[in-house]
Amino acid sequence: ARVSDALELAGLAGFEGRDPATLSGGQAARVALMRTLLAEPEALLMDEAFSALDPELRHAFGGFVRTQIAERRIPALLVSHDAADAMFADDGIIRI
Repeated sequence: ARVSDALELAGLAGFEGRDPATLSGGQAARVALMRTLLAEPEALLMDEAFSALDPELRHAFGGFVRTQIAERRIPALLVSHDAADAMFADDGIIRI
């Protein structure tokens, strides 16, 4: 049930039996993030985590990830070349 729920939250309901090699870059990125969140990590390191997503999905899924990070109180580091990704940061942003 946890996997089905996670796939639904990632917008991938019905993909349970799909060969991972057939997923698009954005779909694979969402699966990777959901798999990581299901493992209940102590910290989250994201390098260009949203770069393969189109703007609409980036906003929706990024908001979901931000909520998960806040609710689970997971320290997270996001590396991105896109300043818009900073909207997913909550308490602290360091720009280099």
